[in-house]
Amino acid sequence: MQEFFEFGIGTRVLYKHGLAHELGSVIEELGAQRPFIIADKGVVGAGLIEPILTGINAHSEVAGIFDAVPANSSVSVVMECAAAASAAAADLIIAIGGGSPLDTAKAVRIILTFGGHLLDYQGYNVIPDRLIPMIAIPTTSGTGSEVTPYAVIRDEEQDLKLSFASRYLLPDVAILDPLLTRTLPPMLTAATGIDALSHAIETFVSTENSPFSDGLALTAINLIGTHLRTAVQQGENMEARSQMLIAACMAGMACANSYFGVIHAMAHAVGGKFHAHHGTAISICMPHGMRFNSEVEPERYLRIAQALGVSREGRSDAEVIAAGIAAVAALAHDCGLPSRLRDIGVPEDALPDLAATAAIDGAIFHNPREASEDEVLALLQAAW
Repeated sequence: MQEFFEFGIGTRVLYKHGLAHELGSVIEELGAQRPFIIADKGVVGAGLIEPILTGINAHSEVAGIFDAVPANSSVSVVMECAAAASAAAADLIIAIGGGSPLDTAKAVRIILTFGGHLLDYQGYNVIPDRLIPMIAIPTTSGTGSEVTPYAVIRDEEQDLKLSFASRYLLPDVAILDPLLTRTLPPMLTAATGIDALSHAIETFVSTENSPFSDGLALTAINLIGTHLRTAVQQGENMEARSQMLIAACMAGMACANSYFGVIHAMAHAVGGKFHAHHGTAISICMPHGMRFNSEVEPERYLRIAQALGVSREGRSDAEVIAAGIAAVAALAHDCGLPSRLRDIGVPEDALPDLAATAAIDGAIFHNPREASEDEVLALLQAAW
């Protein structure tokens, strides 16, 4: 029986097909008059921003648009975007896109509110007070960044992904509109979906898990296991798209309270050094991290396997757990994701440095099993 846990949901979540076209009333409720939009070229190129602009302009003036956010956003991009938003006298940030634009927007708010340099605020609970308001509109079903108090930003000089964590980073409002995910290409649908699955799995076995995060995580695992293949293979299937968007948000809520583990630590190291898509790195590392942790949390891995649809009938506990891990690997494979680090350009001689980086990553400190640098290296070698 747990003696203590803490759980909070600080973001208002609104869900509806076509809801992103109706932002005017939400902006009014936040008391803003000069919203500033942060997105990426893909979102703009897909035409997702036009109806949103129409909905905003019916109520207020768009102060400006910054659409130069890369796949792995960086400190310099955050500072450039913050300067543009400041020059536009923005009083509200609207982020549209995947994890990179959403995390960029969170970090931009720090500079707009307090000034200085982004690196002044790196770490946990460094931000001193509330930030300029933010609306988060995800166009992928993956990061759950629309409901998390984290931003992960790459430091180009150190080739590291830096974590910023504070309850003040939580967006004020999350808009879940499945129509915005309809044009997401299959590979990005797959990678972001597997990322959402990793959030749910790592949260469920985290040292900070709670009954509330457990319920969200298990439901998300089941939804992703049921709908991700369809979303990848039938992009126009709005039932699959809708369920994936909900699942990613639920997994985000869970990990916002119960944190990550060794899988994310390895993926952060790989992404920081080799600029691999985060979800792709996650898909490669996840089965190995699951095997490592299942030795200390067998009951929880049994429940993960069952949430993925694995039957216990006629099987030992060890067989069910192994089947659950295999189901995750099969899901990634069926969605077209690579299974080896070498497939994404990671050389074998880079593994020791990656292990050293992962061993001190903030995500690893909530892993259910203590992982030494040598143990992380063994996991990376298995994934290579």
